Amino acid sequence: MALTAETESRLYRSLRVASGAAAHLVALGFPAAVAVLARPGSSLFSWHPLLMALAFSFLMTEALLIFSPETSLLRSFSRKVRVRAHWALQLLALLCALLGLGIITYNKHLNGKGHFVTWHGLTGLLAVLYAGGQCAGGVLLLYPKLMKNWTLAKLKLYHATSGLVGYLLGCASLMLGMCSLWFTTTVTGASWYLAMLCPIITSLVIMNQVSNAYLYRKRSQH
Repeated sequence: MALTAETESRLYRSLRVASGAAAHLVALGFPAAVAVLARPGSSLFSWHPLLMALAFSFLMTEALLIFSPETSLLRSFSRKVRVRAHWALQLLALLCALLGLGIITYNKHLNGKGHFVTWHGLTGLLAVLYAGGQCAGGVLLLYPKLMKNWTLAKLKLYHATSGLVGYLLGCASLMLGMCSLWFTTTVTGASWYLAMLCPIITSLVIMNQVSNAYLYRKRSQH
Protein backbone atom coordinates (compact mmCIF):
# COMPACT_ATOMS: atom_id res chain seq x y z
CA MET A 1 0.00 0.00 0.00
CA ALA A 2 1.39 3.38 -1.02
CA LEU A 3 2.19 5.87 1.72
CA THR A 4 0.41 9.21 1.72
CA ALA A 5 2.43 12.44 1.57
CA GLU A 6 1.54 13.18 5.20
CA THR A 7 2.67 9.73 6.35
CA GLU A 8 5.92 10.05 4.42
CA SER A 9 6.50 13.44 5.99
CA ARG A 10 5.94 12.08 9.50
CA LEU A 11 8.17 9.09 8.81
CA TYR A 12 10.94 11.31 7.47
CA ARG A 13 10.65 13.61 10.47
CA SER A 14 10.81 10.64 12.86
CA LEU A 15 13.94 9.38 11.13
CA ARG A 16 15.55 12.81 11.43
CA VAL A 17 14.68 13.02 15.12
CA ALA A 18 16.10 9.52 15.72
CA SER A 19 19.30 10.25 13.78
CA GLY A 20 19.70 13.59 15.56
CA ALA A 21 19.34 11.91 18.95
CA ALA A 22 21.94 9.34 17.89
CA ALA A 23 24.29 12.17 16.88
CA HIS A 24 23.92 13.79 20.32
CA LEU A 25 24.73 10.48 22.04
CA VAL A 26 27.72 9.78 19.78
CA ALA A 27 29.03 13.34 20.10
CA LEU A 28 29.24 12.91 23.88
CA GLY A 29 30.00 9.20 24.02
CA PHE A 30 33.03 9.27 21.72
CA PRO A 31 35.13 11.76 23.74
CA ALA A 32 34.02 10.02 26.95
CA ALA A 33 35.41 6.75 25.59
CA VAL A 34 38.60 8.50 24.47
CA ALA A 35 39.00 9.93 27.98
CA VAL A 36 38.83 6.39 29.44
CA LEU A 37 41.40 5.14 26.92
CA ALA A 38 43.81 8.08 27.10
CA ARG A 39 43.63 8.61 30.88
CA PRO A 40 44.33 12.37 30.69
CA GLY A 41 47.11 13.40 33.03
CA SER A 42 48.94 10.09 32.75
CA SER A 43 51.27 11.71 30.20
CA LEU A 44 51.57 14.89 28.16
CA PHE A 45 50.35 13.06 25.05
CA SER A 46 47.23 11.82 26.87
CA TRP A 47 45.67 15.28 26.63
CA HIS A 48 45.94 15.42 22.82
CA PRO A 49 43.34 12.78 21.86
CA LEU A 50 40.91 14.00 24.52
CA LEU A 51 41.11 17.66 23.49
CA MET A 52 40.73 16.83 19.79
CA ALA A 53 37.77 14.53 20.49
CA LEU A 54 36.14 17.26 22.56
CA ALA A 55 36.77 19.83 19.82
CA PHE A 56 35.62 17.94 16.74
CA SER A 57 33.28 15.30 18.12
CA PHE A 58 31.46 17.02 20.98
CA LEU A 59 31.70 20.82 20.82
CA MET A 60 31.63 21.30 17.06
CA THR A 61 28.86 18.74 16.55
CA GLU A 62 26.70 20.38 19.20
CA ALA A 63 27.45 23.82 17.77
CA LEU A 64 25.98 22.70 14.44
CA LEU A 65 23.08 20.67 15.87
CA ILE A 66 21.91 23.81 17.66
CA PHE A 67 20.30 24.87 14.36
CA SER A 68 18.51 21.57 13.80
CA PRO A 69 14.73 22.20 13.81
CA GLU A 70 14.07 18.70 15.20
CA THR A 71 16.88 17.87 17.63
CA SER A 72 18.39 21.16 18.78
CA LEU A 73 18.71 21.23 22.56
CA LEU A 74 17.85 24.95 22.36
CA ARG A 75 15.04 24.79 19.79
CA SER A 76 12.60 26.48 22.22
CA PHE A 77 14.89 29.51 22.46
CA SER A 78 15.13 32.43 20.04
CA ARG A 79 17.49 32.33 17.07
CA LYS A 80 19.58 35.06 18.72
CA VAL A 81 20.22 32.80 21.73
CA ARG A 82 21.05 29.86 19.47
CA VAL A 83 23.50 31.95 17.45
CA ARG A 84 25.27 33.06 20.63
CA ALA A 85 25.43 29.47 21.86
CA HIS A 86 26.81 28.44 18.47
CA TRP A 87 29.52 31.09 18.77
CA ALA A 88 30.44 30.00 22.30
CA LEU A 89 30.67 26.31 21.37
CA GLN A 90 32.68 27.04 18.24
CA LEU A 91 35.16 29.19 20.16
CA LEU A 92 35.51 26.47 22.81
CA ALA A 93 36.05 23.91 20.05
CA LEU A 94 38.76 26.10 18.50
CA LEU A 95 40.42 26.56 21.90
CA CYS A 96 40.46 22.79 22.54
CA ALA A 97 41.80 22.14 19.04
CA LEU A 98 44.58 24.73 19.44
CA LEU A 99 45.54 23.27 22.83
CA GLY A 100 45.52 19.75 21.39
CA LEU A 101 47.68 20.86 18.48
CA GLY A 102 50.10 22.69 20.76
CA ILE A 103 50.43 19.70 23.10
CA ILE A 104 51.17 17.17 20.37
CA THR A 105 53.65 19.56 18.73
CA TYR A 106 55.51 20.06 22.01
CA ASN A 107 55.35 16.35 22.81
CA LYS A 108 56.93 15.48 19.46
CA HIS A 109 59.59 18.13 20.07
CA LEU A 110 60.46 16.57 23.45
CA ASN A 111 60.72 13.11 21.88
CA GLY A 112 62.68 14.26 18.84
CA LYS A 113 59.97 13.21 16.37
CA GLY A 114 59.06 14.91 13.09
CA HIS A 115 56.12 17.28 12.88
CA PHE A 116 53.18 16.80 10.49
CA VAL A 117 54.72 13.89 8.61
CA THR A 118 51.61 11.69 8.58
CA TRP A 119 48.22 12.10 6.95
CA HIS A 120 46.68 12.37 10.41
CA GLY A 121 49.05 15.17 11.38
CA LEU A 122 48.56 17.09 8.14
CA THR A 123 44.77 16.71 8.17
CA GLY A 124 44.65 17.71 11.83
CA LEU A 125 46.71 20.83 11.20
CA LEU A 126 44.51 21.78 8.24
CA ALA A 127 41.35 21.18 10.30
CA VAL A 128 42.56 23.43 13.13
CA LEU A 129 43.64 26.22 10.76
CA TYR A 130 40.36 25.93 8.87
CA ALA A 131 38.41 26.12 12.13
CA GLY A 132 40.23 29.34 12.97
CA GLY A 133 39.40 30.81 9.57
CA GLN A 134 35.78 29.70 9.90
CA CYS A 135 35.44 31.45 13.26
CA ALA A 136 36.96 34.59 11.76
CA GLY A 137 34.55 34.35 8.83
CA GLY A 138 31.65 34.13 11.26
CA VAL A 139 32.40 37.70 12.30
CA LEU A 140 31.06 38.80 8.92
CA LEU A 141 27.63 37.48 9.93
CA LEU A 142 27.72 39.68 13.00
CA TYR A 143 28.76 42.68 10.95
CA PRO A 144 27.38 42.04 7.44
CA LYS A 145 27.88 45.70 6.48
CA LEU A 146 31.59 44.90 6.13
CA MET A 147 30.67 42.96 2.97
CA LYS A 148 28.66 45.56 1.08
CA ASN A 149 28.31 43.52 -2.11
CA TRP A 150 26.98 40.43 -0.30
CA THR A 151 23.51 39.85 1.08
CA LEU A 152 23.11 38.41 4.58
CA ALA A 153 21.35 35.35 3.15
CA LYS A 154 24.27 34.63 0.84
CA LEU A 155 26.79 35.10 3.67
CA LYS A 156 24.83 32.61 5.80
CA LEU A 157 24.77 30.10 2.95
CA TYR A 158 28.51 30.31 2.33
CA HIS A 159 29.28 30.20 6.06
CA ALA A 160 27.17 27.05 6.49
CA THR A 161 28.74 25.39 3.44
CA SER A 162 32.32 26.21 4.42
CA GLY A 163 31.51 25.18 8.00
CA LEU A 164 30.41 21.77 6.74
CA VAL A 165 33.74 21.38 4.91
CA GLY A 166 35.61 22.28 8.09
CA TYR A 167 33.56 19.84 10.14
CA LEU A 168 34.24 17.01 7.70
CA LEU A 169 37.96 17.83 7.87
CA GLY A 170 37.81 17.50 11.63
CA CYS A 171 36.00 14.17 11.39
CA ALA A 172 38.55 12.94 8.83
CA SER A 173 41.33 13.88 11.24
CA LEU A 174 39.63 11.88 14.02
CA MET A 175 39.28 8.86 11.75
CA LEU A 176 42.92 9.04 10.69
CA GLY A 177 43.87 9.34 14.35
CA MET A 178 42.07 6.06 14.96
CA CYS A 179 44.48 4.49 12.47
CA SER A 180 47.47 5.58 14.56
CA LEU A 181 49.67 3.10 16.40
CA TRP A 182 48.46 4.34 19.80
CA PHE A 183 44.78 3.82 19.00
CA THR A 184 45.09 0.52 17.10
CA THR A 185 47.09 -1.06 19.92
CA THR A 186 44.56 0.17 22.49
CA VAL A 187 41.34 -0.55 20.61
CA THR A 188 40.99 -3.73 18.56
CA GLY A 189 38.37 -5.91 16.93
CA ALA A 190 34.75 -4.82 16.73
CA SER A 191 35.39 -1.93 19.13
CA TRP A 192 37.67 -0.29 16.56
CA TYR A 193 34.98 -0.45 13.87
CA LEU A 194 32.40 0.98 16.27
CA ALA A 195 34.77 3.84 17.08
CA MET A 196 35.28 4.55 13.37
CA LEU A 197 31.52 4.61 12.93
CA CYS A 198 31.11 7.50 15.39
CA PRO A 199 32.40 10.39 13.20
CA ILE A 200 30.67 8.84 10.19
CA ILE A 201 27.30 8.96 11.95
CA THR A 202 27.66 12.58 13.05
CA SER A 203 28.95 13.61 9.60
CA LEU A 204 25.93 12.10 7.86
CA VAL A 205 23.53 13.82 10.27
CA ILE A 206 25.22 17.21 9.86
CA MET A 207 25.37 16.87 6.06
CA ASN A 208 21.66 16.08 5.98
CA GLN A 209 20.91 19.09 8.18
CA VAL A 210 22.91 21.49 6.00
CA SER A 211 21.46 20.13 2.75
CA ASN A 212 17.91 20.47 4.09
CA ALA A 213 18.59 24.05 5.18
CA TYR A 214 19.89 24.78 1.67
CA LEU A 215 16.79 23.26 0.04
CA TYR A 216 14.50 25.21 2.38
CA ARG A 217 16.18 28.48 1.41
CA LYS A 218 15.86 27.61 -2.29
CA ARG A 219 12.14 26.90 -1.93
CA SER A 220 11.49 30.07 0.08
CA GLN A 221 12.99 32.12 -2.75
CA HIS A 222 10.38 30.85 -5.22
